[in-house]
Amino acid sequence: MDVDGVRAAGRDGPPQPRREAGTPGGDGGPPRPRRGVDPPGDGAVPGRNWAGNVRYAARRRHRPASLDELRRLVAGGERVRAVGTGHSFNRLGDTTGDLVSLAGMPATVALDPDRRTVSVPAAMRYGDLAARLHERGYALANLASLPHISVAGAVATGTHGSGVTVGNLATAVAGLELVTADGDLLTVDRATDGDTFAGMVVSLGALGVVTRLTLDVVPAYDLRQYVRLGLPRETLDAAFASAYSVSVFTDFRSRRLREVWLKQRADAPPPPADWLGTTAAEGPRHPVPGMPAENCTPQLGAPGPWHERLPHFRLGFTPSSGDELQSEYHLPRGAAAAVLAALDPVAHLIAPVLQVCELRAVAADALWLSPNHGRDSLAVHFTWVADAAAVLPVVAAVEERLAPFAPRPHWGKVFGLAPAAVAAAWPRYADFLDLMRRLDPAGKFRTDLLDRYFPRS
Repeated sequence: MDVDGVRAAGRDGPPQPRREAGTPGGDGGPPRPRRGVDPPGDGAVPGRNWAGNVRYAARRRHRPASLDELRRLVAGGERVRAVGTGHSFNRLGDTTGDLVSLAGMPATVALDPDRRTVSVPAAMRYGDLAARLHERGYALANLASLPHISVAGAVATGTHGSGVTVGNLATAVAGLELVTADGDLLTVDRATDGDTFAGMVVSLGALGVVTRLTLDVVPAYDLRQYVRLGLPRETLDAAFASAYSVSVFTDFRSRRLREVWLKQRADAPPPPADWLGTTAAEGPRHPVPGMPAENCTPQLGAPGPWHERLPHFRLGFTPSSGDELQSEYHLPRGAAAAVLAALDPVAHLIAPVLQVCELRAVAADALWLSPNHGRDSLAVHFTWVADAAAVLPVVAAVEERLAPFAPRPHWGKVFGLAPAAVAAAWPRYADFLDLMRRLDPAGKFRTDLLDRYFPRS
């Protein structure tokens, strides 16, 4: 494996662009203490990712202020990638050409109460969107653990929260607007473009630069958050089913699972004192042992708005970089007990380089490259120490143990699975590859990572 964690040892044609006049020239894991990052590049576009383990190779960095400026830039570029908040841990978002931040684009948010949707700019952070929605009496069905990530980046990689009945963040997408390789503006939506739309949501940035997204909204709701300690493994399924959103934390030093964070509707009764053989935390907790809890969202059953309980961390706490590496794998949720048992033989390797492991449940969906495509999933997330030389051999050992379960990696995190294994894990892989080749025949949005896992020919 290299330090960036990518090596170790279509049924329907693409929709026709709905062109607008003036075609130019033809978007989580527990944060750790910060460490230095490169100063911003041109237009305040960073030179490294959030964790500091990837230095971007782009020759030029841009921060366009308008859609027309972006379209001209894309049309004129040979290699182009969009960058969000930099919360990827591999080179998925890198390029040797033009790296583009959309943070300078107009930040218009358009709520449609009749359709129960909201249209948002690609670069908007979920935490900022959530606060604005809540003011209007609306909410999103779920959020990731960190509210500081951009909407487009999270959607493009299939980022998720937790909940047995709730899909990942991309499942809330009802429409997309993106700039294609020739600078055209393409709009697609769930109702009109059907199955092809399902192939364009979790896109890895490979189909164009997404500029706006339309998301489903629901009426605002309140939640309470409880933390329980010492969950027996055999009760994991019951734990996941017990609340709206459930996260389970472990350190692979004990068969008992160290903490359970329950996020349940405010009108639901609290867990009983002997809930599933656990004990109640006596005070606020941080997922990473030894870290201060004041940056975490309120616990101890205090009721509060959805966007102040679903994430693990407060929006006001803005981590500039994370002293960590991250990996994550999605496995069949029905095999949860077998997955944990399969990792037992390498627990002695995992524990010394692990900060925390988080287990979450994610509902199945139909999005082609979603890690939850077609199966209810157990997401096994590893927050590693920031030592690639020590971590990467352990990642390889973990992947070997998970191989019988057809693991699907988080696209934006450290993994080293063979390309054939990745292709076999997604039933619509060939369809996406065909769509990618059709919408970007010259490979303008390709990266080394995409070339490895989605070969040109």
